[in-house]
Amino acid sequence: MKVGITMKKSMIKKVTGIATILASAAIFAGCSTAKTASSGNDATGNTIKIGVNLELSGAAGGYGNQMKQGVEMATSEINKNGGVNVNGKKKKIKLIIKDNKTSTSTSASVAAQLANNDKVSAIIGTATTNAGTAAIPNETKAKVPALSPSATDPDYTLQKNGKAQPYVFRACYQNNFQGGTGAKFIYNNLKGRRVAVLADNSTDYGTGLAKAFKQQFKGKIVATQYFTAGDKDFNAILTSFKNKKIDAIYAPGYYSEIGLIIKQARQMGLNVPIVGSDGMADAKLVQIAGAKNASKIYYTTPFSQTVAEKNPTAVKFMKAYKARYHTEAPTFSALAYDSTYMIKDAIESEKSANSVKITKGLTKIKNFDGVTGKITIDKKHDASKPIAVEQLTNGKVSGSTSIK
Repeated sequence: MKVGITMKKSMIKKVTGIATILASAAIFAGCSTAKTASSGNDATGNTIKIGVNLELSGAAGGYGNQMKQGVEMATSEINKNGGVNVNGKKKKIKLIIKDNKTSTSTSASVAAQLANNDKVSAIIGTATTNAGTAAIPNETKAKVPALSPSATDPDYTLQKNGKAQPYVFRACYQNNFQGGTGAKFIYNNLKGRRVAVLADNSTDYGTGLAKAFKQQFKGKIVATQYFTAGDKDFNAILTSFKNKKIDAIYAPGYYSEIGLIIKQARQMGLNVPIVGSDGMADAKLVQIAGAKNASKIYYTTPFSQTVAEKNPTAVKFMKAYKARYHTEAPTFSALAYDSTYMIKDAIESEKSANSVKITKGLTKIKNFDGVTGKITIDKKHDASKPIAVEQLTNGKVSGSTSIK
């Protein structure tokens, strides 16, 4: 009887001990899994997966398709030269390109797919601020950096506490700088003193630029009007501007509406300079406005063909772009091209294709030799870089001015 009890107790202790060991193992396994999940995405094998979240259709499709060409061209060059140097070993880039359809909800979904399902090491995109902002929570949760070639709203890279979003960067300047540049150009270069503002109020892009311009313009703002994406008829607003004896119109927005504004202004005999932003840097602007109407048109841009001719890196890019796509290199292709090489630079500086390490590498970019000029990422994850104002005459670029 005693022997039986002893054996029973021994058995119980043994089973309990095994259970404890198994439970402990499960806990440590859980810790290990959690650690892996919280350490970001890494490259596997001989390739580095880079996600591309762009507006390839919808209202901003023109920008996204330009960017796609820039990314693909840069990737082709990098891979042709052996790939990215990761701690002494060359790895080629594999692009995973998805269309967010210029939709905030789709952009958020695309970011989640790229980060969680495709396990990319970094994301290039989006083109627009609204789509990019929608993607931030999913990118941050997965610890995958997103580098937007062109999201310009000042708050895009910032948290509510004013600190930088940890996994969000941009390769362009932000609206306060761009709007201020437009204000200086009209006042100092065009000698404009009475200006009307006509801005897109359906995006942070348009409202942000209008606000920055109005804060920094030294002359008089005689009228401010807003439109919504998709609007077609601007005649009533432009007629009211014409009656106010203005020297210029500041019109920040995208080419789809600004092209119509230019066309309708010229048709009614309103021939004052129309100054806008980089959202006008698309060939479709002239197609919509009509070449004969597109004179005395100016817009701020991070990439000007005439300014770029003085930059050997840009000259090489423009020649290669024309050979590949049989057209002149547009602004948004240049920005995306730079973005791709910036990610390569971040990987090589950190000697790692881990998404968290790439994030660290992006924060360290200083005097990067880009086709859009020397680029330095500041503490708010914004790009410090040159800016120019490009001029159109009869639908053709007729000159550009560097603004300091």
